[in-house]
Amino acid sequence: MSTESTPANPAAPRRLLLTLLVAAVLLVLDQLTKFWAVDALTGQAPIPVIGEFIRFRLLYNPGAAFSLGAESTWVFAILSGVAVIALVWIALRVRSTGWALALGLLLGGASTHLLDRLFREPGFARGHVVDFIDYNGWFVGNVADIALFFGAVSLLVLSFRGVNLDGTLEKDKQSA
Repeated sequence: MSTESTPANPAAPRRLLLTLLVAAVLLVLDQLTKFWAVDALTGQAPIPVIGEFIRFRLLYNPGAAFSLGAESTWVFAILSGVAVIALVWIALRVRSTGWALALGLLLGGASTHLLDRLFREPGFARGHVVDFIDYNGWFVGNVADIALFFGAVSLLVLSFRGVNLDGTLEKDKQSA
């Protein structure tokens, strides 16, 4: 009787740690910039950063992107919670540094938005997200939104390049 055991993959815990570290750094950075924005921009006119193209302007967003669904803030709290759980579940299986970084950006962005929904005014699970980076009047976002965008783009690039969660390439799996 053979008692074969699969060697532990030392990369797995490191990739999970990388994902969680990126998410934690992003969460802290996003919350610090939101505290700054609330303190510095409340009652202020928009402040030009790069001419009129990028300005600092404080908004409290009860909805999703572009303030869609402003009357359904509690739904976004639930969706953010589900996203955080799903991202952690996926991160437990990641063996690729690229995927770990991308998931960290998404997890950090989803987590900080969840915190806003849960703990900011007007109340639990109805909180508004603090937005303060105005992109030429097209939309107003925050640091988490930037991370969510780059995380999503990174996942698309990894997928189009055929990089799997375990770091292998799809073409290598097909030829094996």
